Amino acid sequence: MSQTEAVAYKILTREQLQQLLSAGTFEGAPIDLSDGYIHMSTAGQAQETLEKHFAGQTDLHIAAVDLILLGHAVRWEVSRGGALFPHIYADLPLSAIIAHGPVEFDQAGALRLP
Repeated sequence: MSQTEAVAYKILTREQLQQLLSAGTFEGAPIDLSDGYIHMSTAGQAQETLEKHFAGQTDLHIAAVDLILLGHAVRWEVSRGGALFPHIYADLPLSAIIAHGPVEFDQAGALRLP
C-alpha cells in the first residue's frame, strides 16, 4: 500500500531526541524495537497518537520526517481504527529529519507540528 504524504511525525522523549541528534540515527523506542519497526503518524494522526500513547508524559518532542528520503523502508500499514499508518523498517537517520521541536499546543488545544 502507498500514500502520497511525504512527511510523517515521530514523538520522542527528550532522551530519544538527544540520542538521535548525537548518534545521527535512532533505532526506535522500546515499542518500536519490540514491534520491529518505528511507529510514525501522519499530521492528522499525531495528536491522537500523543493522547493515546503519551498521556501524562512531559518533556516530549516531535520530529518531522521526510518519508521520500527513506524510500522502501517505509510501509503504510493498517493500524488503529483501520487507518493506514507509516512504519519505518530501518533505523531513522538524522538526515531524514526536516524539523523538530517540543510538543506544544495552540490556544484551541491542537498539536503544533514543527
